[in-house]
Amino acid sequence: MAINATNESSNYELVPSGTFIARCYSMIHIGTVSENFKGETKQMNKVRISWELPTEKKEFKQGEGLKPYSISKEFTLSMNEKSNLRKFLEGWRGAGFTDSEAKIFDITKLLGVPCMVSIIHRTSSQGRKYADISSASALIKGMQAPPQFNPSFEFSFDPFDEHKFGQLPEFLKKKIASSREYFKVMNPHHEEGGVFENNNNNNDDDLPF
Repeated sequence: MAINATNESSNYELVPSGTFIARCYSMIHIGTVSENFKGETKQMNKVRISWELPTEKKEFKQGEGLKPYSISKEFTLSMNEKSNLRKFLEGWRGAGFTDSEAKIFDITKLLGVPCMVSIIHRTSSQGRKYADISSASALIKGMQAPPQFNPSFEFSFDPFDEHKFGQLPEFLKKKIASSREYFKVMNPHHEEGGVFENNNNNNDDDLPF
């Protein structure tokens, strides 16, 4: 399951700042929720992506041994040319998307894919410090990422997996439960078009995804 890397508790230890090898291991479709954007409340379709930092480890609980730090970032699930997700992924893959590639891109392709991430410490408007991924890039040519530590985890609404939903942290379950997609799962007679497309067939062996 995803390990929240922001600030759910006051004594949470921040992920170190700097540039690190990382590997994507968790993909959670939050769904369409209300969020404040530039002073205006909007409905946004969100996804939460998590990475582990295999070279940065700590014994978080006595007796459990060393485990990698992990960090998560939420994006609006959009591949519009101005979207943060598209810009972030283009930095990661080291190449822009064509209009055809961006039309429908299966982001679950990212699971298990290594990269470099730059992490900075920020302070929220409430005065709370948190770690944030400012950018991602492909591994330097010849660089090898350590093996994946955390099992890959994917949660989406198609199909809805109640067991996986139960594994999520409470704050995420609460947010997902406020989404339009969750309402549709709980009320199947209300029909709307799907939102999580998985039918991109573009392929390029020289790119990480």
